[in-house]
Amino acid sequence: MRAPVLAGMACLALASGLALAGCSKPAPQESPSVAASLDATPENAPGTTLTDATVQLPAVAGNPGVAYFTLAQGSGPDRQLVAVHVDGAGRAEMHESAMKDGMMQMSPLKAVPLQSGKSVEFKPGANHVMLFDLAPTLKAGGVTELTITLDNGDKATTKAKVVAPGAAATSTAAGGSMDHMDHM
Repeated sequence: MRAPVLAGMACLALASGLALAGCSKPAPQESPSVAASLDATPENAPGTTLTDATVQLPAVAGNPGVAYFTLAQGSGPDRQLVAVHVDGAGRAEMHESAMKDGMMQMSPLKAVPLQSGKSVEFKPGANHVMLFDLAPTLKAGGVTELTITLDNGDKATTKAKVVAPGAAATSTAAGGSMDHMDHM
């Protein structure tokens, strides 16, 4: 008879301990979704929406990767996008691709204008973010954080899908795929 009483007391002690442990920690916070509006918190740029973020890994380890996303300024004054940071990349550079004399060329961008009520796409063959010194922890099928900084210091962060080489590539206006290796 003593064993059932002891077992009952042990269960009661365990349940009490678990209940107290549950009270000592705040509830886990949900991570922001890829398409979340970023107005809610002070560290995020008011009126700015960051969506469709993707980090494409390079075909050859050690080469740069690339990031794509859409950034919209739904309200507020016109701004400029001045920096992009991707967790797992040692350095990120904004670039634009454009046809010049029949050749696709890339050039660095110091800032990208962001007008109220409009969006800017970072996509293959156009504006994009080159990612250098990628961490081996970035793996296809995973997720990382992408953070943008505006000219007034406001920031916005979203989750970016990490994809295999070529998964985010599309045809350029010239009919070929965008090759980032010539910029190294």
